[in-house]
Amino acid sequence: MKRLFYLALALLLAGACQRVSVPTTKRVVITGIDPSKKPGDDFFSYANGIWNDTARIPASQTGVGAYSFMNYPQRIRLQGILDSISTRQNPAGSIEQKVGDFYASGMDTTAINKRSYEPIKALLARIDALTDVPSLLTLVAEEQKVGNRSIISFYVGPDNEQSTINIAQFSQTGIGLPERDYYVRTDSSTRAIQKAYQNYLTRLFELTGTEALTAGQNAAVAYAVENQLATAHRTNIERRDVKANFNKMAVTELAQKQPALSWTTLLNNLGVKADSVNIAQPAYYDKLNTLLTAIPINDWKVYLKAHALTNYANFLSQPFVDASFAYSKILTGQAVKKTRAEEMTQAVDGSLGDALAQIYVKKYFPEDARKRIAVLVDNLKKAFEARINKLDWMSDSTKTKAKEKLYAFNQKIGYPDKWRDYSKVAVKRDDYFENRLSTTKNEYLYSLAKVGQPVDRTEWHTTPPTVTAYNNPPLNEIVFPAGILQAPYFDVYADDALNYGGIGMVIGHEITHSFDDQGAQYDKDGNVTNWWTKADYAKFKARTQQVIDQYNRFTVLDSVHVKGALTVGENTADIAGVAIAYDAFKLTEQGKSTTKLDGFTPDQRFFISIARIWRVKTRDAFMGIYVNTNPHSPAKWRVNGPLMNFTPFYKAFTVQPGDKMYKPEKERITVW
Repeated sequence: MKRLFYLALALLLAGACQRVSVPTTKRVVITGIDPSKKPGDDFFSYANGIWNDTARIPASQTGVGAYSFMNYPQRIRLQGILDSISTRQNPAGSIEQKVGDFYASGMDTTAINKRSYEPIKALLARIDALTDVPSLLTLVAEEQKVGNRSIISFYVGPDNEQSTINIAQFSQTGIGLPERDYYVRTDSSTRAIQKAYQNYLTRLFELTGTEALTAGQNAAVAYAVENQLATAHRTNIERRDVKANFNKMAVTELAQKQPALSWTTLLNNLGVKADSVNIAQPAYYDKLNTLLTAIPINDWKVYLKAHALTNYANFLSQPFVDASFAYSKILTGQAVKKTRAEEMTQAVDGSLGDALAQIYVKKYFPEDARKRIAVLVDNLKKAFEARINKLDWMSDSTKTKAKEKLYAFNQKIGYPDKWRDYSKVAVKRDDYFENRLSTTKNEYLYSLAKVGQPVDRTEWHTTPPTVTAYNNPPLNEIVFPAGILQAPYFDVYADDALNYGGIGMVIGHEITHSFDDQGAQYDKDGNVTNWWTKADYAKFKARTQQVIDQYNRFTVLDSVHVKGALTVGENTADIAGVAIAYDAFKLTEQGKSTTKLDGFTPDQRFFISIARIWRVKTRDAFMGIYVNTNPHSPAKWRVNGPLMNFTPFYKAFTVQPGDKMYKPEKERITVW
């Protein structure tokens, strides 16, 4: 939206916190404080310690608590919807019929088990029939259309240099372990995961009738191919480099540079009509071009079979599902499988998400929440603008550009104004595997149709029931689905301290992502272009380096530390998110008062709310993978890290020298 619109909106909503129709009696519930913990030593434990000591992780889950782990109770809600709808006689072609029959087909394990691996026998036979690289690539392209990505990963997204247009893009892929470093590390936990993965591949081959010795040999061949592909992968930290991951190339140039890939034919088989594409990680496709002819075709066939089996295992009979879980159990520490109903609820959400969401929103999402969140977002933007104005390290010219970007934000709250159309998706009550293919093919065609077309700025990239929030730099937008607009993040009846410390911090976090190490490279229109002075950007990088250095020192498990360079964007957003939310809170009447409620001052309740929204407990195995692959810091450091840099926190809880979280004021990090 245009800047003038937002300026007008800001004037319209000035003081709106006092005018929005919300209950006059505010809900305040502060429980679980551990008085044996000193707030200045470990605020996360002070606010969450009692909960942490008594919380039990469900055997079917990898963690429990807030944020992404709130999706477990969300799935129970969605499951209740599906259990009801799937037993009705719904009108043919209606969203109720599609989600109900999809769910019912997946719940019919008797029919699924009877088919064993019959649904992919034809695919395995096609792989056996491959004779050369061209036939291999034809099969790879066809499988891409139904969600089976192997050596090619195609997607569609905005052109970094012209963000109003979508272009075809290709990224690194081809491996089965979480990321490339799992192929090169030699520590005992990584070796255990490598072994479990190879055992998984072996078991899958055995389930298709392959003799045990040959199955093990096949697993070794497939793993060796993956290992070679992994050597050309960029690390997760390297992939944070926005410019390095945009390499727009003419198809004719690619065809000459990587002849084995036959790019013109490949794109034609994918259905892509384009003169140029983005190759996000060129080294991967250079390596693939070499390996296509260096690796014998029979080894490629073994690899493709292994990949097909892992891709489809959870759509097949129980022995395949059990094999998949045996591997994931080692990977994540999850004790037992999720119930079939929970698995199928996830499947419906992932395959027909907007259809299920329409039903969810009507049942669970109050419209008053949407209105109040819009006010909070506007207040957070005003608070962020004030912080920009006060920055002592940024020149006026860069400040002007930053504020232009801030007020060009598009904000999406609750659910889309336009729902996805699933009319072309065929769903039958007794064809689970075919239903999965139908939905994934529909998703592919939906994406394919966007190549070369204007970017749809109304599109959402998560389902509304999901507990998450995100910033999308190419569209310069912030998104808050209905799923996160509930306690402990937001409660339309809660007092301002809890809401600003909860969803307010999340809003501030997402706003800041447009100004973190990656987002700062996009202008107000979503194009990757430099809007900074050289001196200002150097100062900005110096401050984000301080963030990296601080978080590198935080210990997670034994000698395992947070990866500062991997998490710098999220940590920067956390640090600023707290500050922006606090400033916005101070614009409210309650924020200006010192009246205690439930024994705590407004400022204390604000900070306690921040600790509660990251109240999370996870399995150690899961945390080991999380630290290596997730750009967010573990929950404890999403609380203690930002607060040890924020002076009002020190004042609220009398944090003093000698406390473990204490930092001299001159060492406290402020980026925004």
